[in-house]
Amino acid sequence: MTYLPAGSPAPAFTLHDQNDRAVSLSDFSGQKVLVYFYPKAMTPGCKVQACGLRDSQSELADHNTVVLGISPDPVARLKKFEEKEDLNFTLLSDEDHAVADAFGVWGLKKFMGKEYDGIHRISFLIDESGTIAQVFDKFKTKDHHEVVMAYLTAQ
Repeated sequence: MTYLPAGSPAPAFTLHDQNDRAVSLSDFSGQKVLVYFYPKAMTPGCKVQACGLRDSQSELADHNTVVLGISPDPVARLKKFEEKEDLNFTLLSDEDHAVADAFGVWGLKKFMGKEYDGIHRISFLIDESGTIAQVFDKFKTKDHHEVVMAYLTAQ
């Protein structure tokens, strides 16, 4: 698995959100976009990661940054996740993992001795012009939001 590096143009995409509305990356032109890929809504690690981003929304907004969470979950599961965790950002359904493939984050995973294909937990900060400014691939779910904020603050 080789994911897109910083400096690459972000792939254009349109996916359905937790409210079953079509959302395109181009909808956020002129803003920074944190596209974060996560394996499965409502699992412990994904919950911790999402809640950290939820709690950082005002700081992210101060840096002109919106959050798009992408997983292979169906829209209905994303809606349950949003409601259960009181999430305040957009979740997108990539059931056929086409967007994950385009970013290079879909690939072989190993868990408890089993191998399977799935999404790797990687985030991309896309700048106002649509270029990947930073790739976050080394973080713990509990400090993902802190790593992102540290990068944004240092810019």
